[in-house]
Amino acid sequence: MTGINLVIAVTDGEWFEMLRRQPNLSEVNFWSPSPRNFHTLQPGELFLFKLHAPHNVIAGGGIFTYSNLLPCSLAWDAFREANGAQSLQEMRTQIMRYRKTGLDDKSDFEIGCRILTQPFFFEERDWIPVPSSWSPNIVSFKKYNTADTEGLAVWETVNARLNRLQLPSVAEDQARYGEPSRIRPRLGQGAFRVLVTDIYQRRCAVTRERTLPALEAAHIRPYGEGGTHEARNGLLLRRDIHSLFDAGYVTVTPSFHFEVSRRIREEFENGRDYYALHGHLISVPEEIAQQPDPAVLDWHNEHCFRQ
Repeated sequence: MTGINLVIAVTDGEWFEMLRRQPNLSEVNFWSPSPRNFHTLQPGELFLFKLHAPHNVIAGGGIFTYSNLLPCSLAWDAFREANGAQSLQEMRTQIMRYRKTGLDDKSDFEIGCRILTQPFFFEERDWIPVPSSWSPNIVSFKKYNTADTEGLAVWETVNARLNRLQLPSVAEDQARYGEPSRIRPRLGQGAFRVLVTDIYQRRCAVTRERTLPALEAAHIRPYGEGGTHEARNGLLLRRDIHSLFDAGYVTVTPSFHFEVSRRIREEFENGRDYYALHGHLISVPEEIAQQPDPAVLDWHNEHCFRQ
């Protein structure tokens, strides 16, 4: 039977030390200094952190959720300290050590983002030796599979360590001794933002604006009011429209039509540009599973929209 994949990835030491001290992390961005796409894992598979030599050990990991390329500044905006740095400048400095352009690069360069949920970090006494097949020449990562002896041993050892330490188990959604399987990732705010940005092809659903720094991922039903960090609860909107959407001055109907409240005119004696968009059909992803949930849009119409 075909197993599931897992990755052991060489990990920046400063990134690791910064994040292992952060309590209650729900997600992290395991960045790559060059904008390389990552197709090695499926969502829900295991991504493990291998420290630089001479520490040939697995020191933690997380559940792979999503991968894409982002300008460094937007990766910082999406994940903040979950990028493994205290500031954007510190993050840039860490990344530029690995880039051929050098430390004087002032551009907003793109990086690879491998987004992990449910991250875990072991204390030194619990570090796990890498498999015997690991080569010191590996500078990025190596893939294993649980259908193979080494891959299964790594998966079982990590899972046993998490159970013993009473950390969230990578196998929490299956029987303790069941077949290794993918775990449903619990998306965080950063992963939600990146996912929504991509499925809307980096364009505002209403205006088709594509200036990326001006776009924001909006929750249709706010997370604090029972909404989820899921594609079907998201819209990619230009920043001003996002603000109006959250404040209830605009909405999207369950049939995906944009509506503007008369309250803008009444309260602000303005809104001509917004009223020009009233009644327009918004752009949504082709896949139904990624389109806004009509029931959630109906909730926004009923509970947020100012008639």
